[in-house]
Amino acid sequence: MEMKLGSFDLSSMARILLVLCVLMVSKSTGTFFPIDNYLLACGSSQNVSSQGQVFVPDSSPSSLLQLNKGITVNSSSTAPSPIYQSARVFTESSTYKFDINQKGRHFVRLYLCPLSHPSYNLKSATFTVITDEFVLLSNFTFKNQTTNYLFKEYLINVTSDTLYLHFAPSNNSVSFVNGIEVVSVPDELIPDQALALNPFTSFNGLSGLALETVFRLNMGGPIIIPGNDTLGRRWENDRSYLHVKNSAQNYSVNPSIIKYQTGVTPETAPNWVYATAERMGDANVVNDIFNITWVFTVDPEFMYFVRLHFCDIVSKAMNELIFNVYVNSVLAMPSFDISEKTGSLNVPYFKDFISNSSTNSSFLYVSVGQDKSNPSDAILNGLEIMKMSNEAKSLDGKFSVDGILPSIAKKKNSKVGILVGSAIGVTVALALLAFCYCCFVAPRSSKPRPKSHPWLALPLYGNSQTMSKVSTTSQKSGTASFISSGVSSLGRSFTFSEIMDATNKFDESLLLGVGGFGKVYKGTLEDGLKVAVKRGNPRSEQGMAEFQTEIQMLSKLRHRHLVSLIGYCDERSEMILVYEYMANGPLRSHLYGTDLLPLSWKQRLEICIGAARGLHYLHTGAAQSIIHRDVKTTNILLDENLVAKVADFGLSKTGPALDQTHVSTAVKGSFGYLDPEYFRRQQLTEKSDVYSFGVVLMEVLCSRPALNPGLPREQVNIAEWAMGWQRKGMLDHIMDPFLAGKINPGSLKKFGETAEKCLAEYGVDRPTMGDVLWNLEYALQLQETSEVADPEDNSTNHIADIQLGQLQPIDNSMSIIHSGADDEPEDATTSAVFSQLVNPRGR
Repeated sequence: MEMKLGSFDLSSMARILLVLCVLMVSKSTGTFFPIDNYLLACGSSQNVSSQGQVFVPDSSPSSLLQLNKGITVNSSSTAPSPIYQSARVFTESSTYKFDINQKGRHFVRLYLCPLSHPSYNLKSATFTVITDEFVLLSNFTFKNQTTNYLFKEYLINVTSDTLYLHFAPSNNSVSFVNGIEVVSVPDELIPDQALALNPFTSFNGLSGLALETVFRLNMGGPIIIPGNDTLGRRWENDRSYLHVKNSAQNYSVNPSIIKYQTGVTPETAPNWVYATAERMGDANVVNDIFNITWVFTVDPEFMYFVRLHFCDIVSKAMNELIFNVYVNSVLAMPSFDISEKTGSLNVPYFKDFISNSSTNSSFLYVSVGQDKSNPSDAILNGLEIMKMSNEAKSLDGKFSVDGILPSIAKKKNSKVGILVGSAIGVTVALALLAFCYCCFVAPRSSKPRPKSHPWLALPLYGNSQTMSKVSTTSQKSGTASFISSGVSSLGRSFTFSEIMDATNKFDESLLLGVGGFGKVYKGTLEDGLKVAVKRGNPRSEQGMAEFQTEIQMLSKLRHRHLVSLIGYCDERSEMILVYEYMANGPLRSHLYGTDLLPLSWKQRLEICIGAARGLHYLHTGAAQSIIHRDVKTTNILLDENLVAKVADFGLSKTGPALDQTHVSTAVKGSFGYLDPEYFRRQQLTEKSDVYSFGVVLMEVLCSRPALNPGLPREQVNIAEWAMGWQRKGMLDHIMDPFLAGKINPGSLKKFGETAEKCLAEYGVDRPTMGDVLWNLEYALQLQETSEVADPEDNSTNHIADIQLGQLQPIDNSMSIIHSGADDEPEDATTSAVFSQLVNPRGR
């Protein structure tokens, strides 16, 4: 189905005259007038006024629409605004066609609200929306939304005379849309270049990318509706995103005093944005020098275009307002003086950045704060954060237009007759192939082929006999499906009924957490063994790559200090993995954020030693090392005896070959733990894990998160903050108060020196994990030899008889490796047990 908008064939001369007229009017009035301005009320029979704009029916003659198919839905119930009170529903792939009179950037806005319909449940509808070049929505459904309506805004550079907008239902579902906008914007609104952060470098090529607006804020001011913005944008108030509400206070002036100068126009942002601001308030902190911080939830798989709007409306004279600006804790604008950039007060200014979210943090931070050398006020007037399309030219997932809807993507220049003929031709060809296969190929195959596992796309190797404590064959094999030898390393093959029994039919009371790929439940097997059962969601692509990597890694690794994979279930198209249950959960929950009893210093050392042993095994236990790439306190789990085990191998990477020094790969990891050298050079080595482990050591000592934006600027990053105290030899000033007077000075000194070496700027200056392990064992012995036996010390992981002369060979006799094989706020809501298995997007 194709709907043509503006299908009336304007001649080339008519188009030129239209453009010239608009430009003349725009120049004479001094305001922007969009040449392309389509505002459609889909499914409506009359014009609709909403937020200062008038939308026309998508089927009316005035909109030049030729409607072939589709179902109209109307409702006057609880729709939030008039534009959501009607909709057009499609039961098959459908296309809107817009004539473009001025090539360049265009806003594409979608209004979605699942109205009631007697035949279709729009709330469960699943569909995809694409242009000819970009994926806007992929398998979208309101089942995953927390609101009853949704507004999506995209910025797309249209380089042809037409813009096609395709709606495609998924899985025999339907698609729908309530309203559509296609509006041209000035070419200079988004430049082709911006400054990328950490490392600082020029980012070119923005004009070739699609952008999605995820946040647009008017700091310290009211909501600005589309009718009051020359580009029809909506600006929200910022208060709900402030990390500490009291840290900022509103400030405003009369908008008429705003003076636009060259490079900044009302199209950049309305004067109401520049006439209001958040300035420093009373954060109730001891140190007067602090930051105002806004926190935003983002998709860690994408990079973001960040635009900061400034206007000095608070100063009485020039050069009074000097402050620092941070994006994701990176000092983006040191000692920033607005009036120095503008030459006057009350003059708008903006700055663009590219935030590299490859650190896999689910949060993006923006902060302004006082400059130590010149303490004064700090302000922010407006903020825009836009998601950037990825390499697949998608803003929702990793699949390209051709990968999702190849037939629709090619529809642009096709005729209906050609499509029908091609379809018939393909059908005939497929029928002939099927006939030939049945007649000549199928009879020759006498042996049945093993059943494949569509959810196990990676080759797995090993021997299920390596599994301990659990039988490798199911006791209830009557209904078990055939398992090929290629996946036998996954251990025991569970039947689905066994999984149901173990989890009490996936009882929600046993739920440990929910991730992008499914849910994790606590389970109990027939023999009483406690397990963690991860049930994948086959309809979700979120986290699938990490999921498969974890399967691959755990299928070839066995070690006392690595979390173990017990088995799997593949019946009924399920993808279920069974892990050992870690009774004491992640290390992080024993350091801060819970009511658990604090760990003794000896217990902390033993836990660090166990984790170091696991990492040392990864780095040295095979011909080719394995780099974990996401070492942090939530990925170090503790069993019932507080024995530490490294977990979550979703980001793991095979290390460099013997003739290589590093692995060149995209940056992934957790913000606050990421090796700065790896971030700058995209060159991964085992020393990247060593740096992350150094951050863990400081967390263990200080009992605070790796990053805490609510603290004064110099304390936000624990690695930088703690190293300052370590160089002074005063780590005891910042350690957990619970440990005061309980640590042997020699043990603390050795621990601090070890962490300092791990956190060296360059990998070549960092120790190996073997060296780290030896030093931690040395620190433990220093502690043990100095303390008197404490009957209340419940440590159970005692390491005795340590030889201090040299590093002893690591005992991997309990380990098996198959030679045939090749942040913090996001963790706060997950379960204390096995959190790393349920939140892959928190990496």
